[in-house]
Amino acid sequence: MSTDSSHHSASGNLRLAFFLNLGFTVLEIVGGLWTNSLAILADAVHDLGDSLALGAAWYFENYSQRAGDRLYSYGYRRFSLLGAVISAVVLITGSLFILSEVIPRLLHPEPAHAPGMILFAVVGVVVNGLAVLRLRGLHGLNARMVAWHLLEDVLGWLAVLVVGVILLFRPVYILDPILSALITLYVLFNVVKSLRKALNIFLQAVPEGLSLDDLEGALRRLPHVCTTHHTHVWSLDGENHVLSTHVVVEADISKEQIVLLKQGIREVIRDLDVQHSTVEIEFGDEPCRISETIRHHESS
Repeated sequence: MSTDSSHHSASGNLRLAFFLNLGFTVLEIVGGLWTNSLAILADAVHDLGDSLALGAAWYFENYSQRAGDRLYSYGYRRFSLLGAVISAVVLITGSLFILSEVIPRLLHPEPAHAPGMILFAVVGVVVNGLAVLRLRGLHGLNARMVAWHLLEDVLGWLAVLVVGVILLFRPVYILDPILSALITLYVLFNVVKSLRKALNIFLQAVPEGLSLDDLEGALRRLPHVCTTHHTHVWSLDGENHVLSTHVVVEADISKEQIVLLKQGIREVIRDLDVQHSTVEIEFGDEPCRISETIRHHESS
């Protein structure tokens, strides 16, 4: 499948999942008030965050495909992370609000409408399950986080279904706020973890699963390489990475050997998802401009 067709498929799936989730969120809010169920309202807040994430993912999926220009020379891929951050902030705020509502219900449980809970749980499993299937196989931190949120929704609705069935036979109304608290805490834990990952990318941390020591070790083992320094790897969007490094070579290396060395460097970084790489070749007796600049600032 070509890049363009993959992009259009991702955009179409995100659009469909967005409208499915947003429509069901409105029904959840009405249903949560009708059934007096905090568990349904908790999931409505979660689904609202998912809807925002899906909408942002849909928008930024298109926007992030723009090529580099004079303003953003690396391109617009990093914009795809904004959806993940927006979603995380909304979900954290909503989760804290739901938790503040749960505490009084734990102390003084209120009756919940069990048949209504069961009805919404069944619809919730179907709607969110369909959205998960449409997002299956998409790449990128934003799309993956949204897919995980929707999968959590499926599990949450299954739990609501179980509680609704229990309430049909036993009026154990405290199960509703307990379930609400468990769903909210589980979502909050995963959202904070995802937000941390997105912020690490924004702050240009070394991508997960990549070791600078291993990378520099592989480069130093190449023929005619004396050492390496100022090696940096960061990610544009969690999928496409950027690499820059200084490679110090023997002073008498020939042009043909440099060409072979460049080929060896490409083979080293071939499986690292590196979209942009900048390798500065320095000869053994050549001063490094960056090192001299650092020493100048330290001495001044």
